[in-house]
This record gives sequence, C-alpha cells and structure tokens, in this order.
Amino acid sequence: MIDINEAIESLDWKREPKGLYEPIGYTLSAGGKRVRPQLALTACRMFGGREEDVLPAALALEIFHNFTLLHDDVMDHAPVRRGRPTVHIKWDENTAILSGDQMLIEAYKLIAQVPSDKVLSTLRWFNEMATQICERQQYDVDFERRDDVRIDEYIEMIRLKTSVLLGNALRTGAYIAGATEQEQQTLYDLGIHLGLAFQIQDDLLDVYSDPATFGKAIGGDICCNKKTYLLLTARDIADAKQKARLKEWLRHDAGQEKIAGVTALYDELGVRRAAEEAISQHTMEALRLLETLPQNEASERLRALAERLSTRNK
Repeated sequence: MIDINEAIESLDWKREPKGLYEPIGYTLSAGGKRVRPQLALTACRMFGGREEDVLPAALALEIFHNFTLLHDDVMDHAPVRRGRPTVHIKWDENTAILSGDQMLIEAYKLIAQVPSDKVLSTLRWFNEMATQICERQQYDVDFERRDDVRIDEYIEMIRLKTSVLLGNALRTGAYIAGATEQEQQTLYDLGIHLGLAFQIQDDLLDVYSDPATFGKAIGGDICCNKKTYLLLTARDIADAKQKARLKEWLRHDAGQEKIAGVTALYDELGVRRAAEEAISQHTMEALRLLETLPQNEASERLRALAERLSTRNK
C-alpha cells in the first residue's frame, strides 16, 4: 500500500531557481490531511486497480489543491496556514503567485503520467474541475460585495470550492481501476456530499475550535464578514431585533470583541446545531451511496474517512 506522505516527500523541489521551487516544498511539507490523494488511491483499491497507476493523478490533485491555497491566501490576506506563515508572508506576494502557477504546471505534468489509455478522460475531468474551482473563487469574491446571498447560492459555491475536488479524486481513482460509468458517477456524487459536509465543518471550526489544533486564527471569517453557512443561517432565522444586532456587530472593526459578539448571537440562535445537522445529513447521504458500491477493505477505509472528516477538530 502506497504511503501518500512518502510519495509527496519524494518529489524533488531542490531545483533552480530556488526562489521558485523552495516555496513549493515549504507548502507541501506543511502536512495536511491529504484527503484528495487518499480518496483517489482508496477508490482505485475498491475496484482492484493498481495504486501505481493512479498515483500520478493522486499527487496532481494534492499539488493542485495546495496551489489554490497559495493564491487564496494572497486574495484573503491570510497570515497563517497550517500553523505556519503563509507563503506571501514568509516570502512575498509575487513569490506566492509565481510558485502557485508552477504548482499548477507540475500538476499537469503528473496527469500526463497516468496510463496512456486513461489520460484523455482524466485530463478532461481535471480541466472541468479546475474551471469550476476558478468559478467558485469568483463567486466568493462576488459574495463579499453582496448582502443578499442565499444559502442555496452558498451551497453551490462550496460545491465548486471543495466537493468537485473530492468527487473528481474518487471518480478518477475508480476510472483508472476499471469501474463502470455508474460506479464512477456514484463515487463522484459521494464526493460531492462529503465535500459539502467538509466545508460546512470548516465554517463551524472557524468559530468553534481551538486555534492550537485548527492551525489558524479562530474567528477569521467573522472578522472579515465572510459569507459562511453560519452567517447565512443566522440571517435566515433571526428575528428583526436579532438581525439588527447582527448587522451592528458586522459593522465593528475586526477584533476579539466582534468575534465574541457574533459568536454569542450564533449561540442564541442555535446556529451551531443547524450546521451540525447539515454536516450529518450530507455525511449520511455519502455513506448511503457507499453502501451501493463493492464492500471490501477499501470501502471500509472510505467509510472511516467519511466519518472522521465529519467529526474532525482541525
């Protein structure tokens, strides 16, 4: 069984110019859950495929995911990622942009290494996913300027943000292993629900987590008035007085007082419970879809991963 962390560590970033490649090594060495490559390898095993065949695509997905984080951190002015200074803080914004661009190129190089009869479909799906993620980022930017964002719009945005990457990882692993089109689609749909649960959990952790385990400052979404599942739910269920209080808190300057005020209102409205119920619903649907697929050691690993992601604390 391939150890994905060892595979990532084996990639060579000690190249010239150092200023281009060193930030890539720095980013990938920060760890992370490695969910996307794990899903691709697990789906491959589920259908009896060779892990070596899907490994290049699995690594491409992880590098692509981290590339998006470099650019996201620049756009969000984020100072910390996984408990360490972000690339644009440790180096500068130009470095983060250029090293991120190179990571995207490296991902495409890896896609070209999958078995030759699987390259075209793998590349087509990868391109569709990459486009959707860029569309998501634009929605995210647009949402910052709007005060009328609906929860259904937000769900679509996070589907493009997180779910399509997880769905593509599962579909690609199954496809390379020889799964049927129906099985590939079922795994893709499973990944969509898993991704929705994952992102809502991320929203929840940004407010209700320990910064020592979460790896970044708590309340960042509140400080920048970011549209999250929690904020949009609060706006939906608040009465007129509560909406006025929420609006007033959102006008405050970023800081602990603002975080505490908005969090107290979330507590009053039961927003945390609403988010936990949404996470549970999407997780249960993912597990239901899993039951329709071959049941073996790999499917058990996927089940355990799905349950772990829905209860994570970082």
